[in-house]
Amino acid sequence: MKTLVVCSGGLDSVSLAHKVANEHTLIGLISFDYGQRHKKELEFAARAATRLGVPHDIIDISGIGRHLSGSALTDDLDVPDGHYAEETMKVTVVPNRNAIMLAIAFGLAAARKADAVAVAVHGGDHFIYPDCRPGFIDSFQAMQNEALDGYADVTLMAPFVNGSKADIVTEGARHGTPFGETWSCYKGGEKHCGRCGTCVERREAFFLAGIEDPTDYTDPDFWKAATSGFKAEEV
Repeated sequence: MKTLVVCSGGLDSVSLAHKVANEHTLIGLISFDYGQRHKKELEFAARAATRLGVPHDIIDISGIGRHLSGSALTDDLDVPDGHYAEETMKVTVVPNRNAIMLAIAFGLAAARKADAVAVAVHGGDHFIYPDCRPGFIDSFQAMQNEALDGYADVTLMAPFVNGSKADIVTEGARHGTPFGETWSCYKGGEKHCGRCGTCVERREAFFLAGIEDPTDYTDPDFWKAATSGFKAEEV
């Protein structure tokens, strides 16, 4: 199955790229510049493509991103600290981001005669991001079946959609993902901050998976206080 992977450069999507490279025919990585403040993640996506020996396309949709206002990922708003599942993390939602990106990715896949587009959404995203839920994945596939009817047959692969971040760490390790060559922090600083929701979730995932976290955090212990009171099945 010839597959394009939507790759941000984060732990999830880079792990997915390595999984697809081992299990299918990986024909390329697609990344998106939507004006995100942590744009350095795209450097890590490029490194993954080089490492895996496949083409890497960065699609510039920053012009669209400027109009998707109200998100701490694109606007001059503070990225909140704390657990990813907290209500405050909704400020990191970029409206319809995955729907926009996947529509473009499916167009590229159809043009390149690919069989599938793979995306790394996972269960920990469901609480906050509606376009990471199983219902969205199923509905998007149905829409694309109609959009490409008679022209192409492209499958949306979302192997982590019902799993946890810890499951991704476990799967990534199984496929040899170099976790130190991934970027998660929403603040986009010199090092992972260790305090924003995605840093806390990343640190916790390695702990739950029982795998050493190679990430250098500015605040490596904040995650313990941030996750106290949350059960593993809630994250």
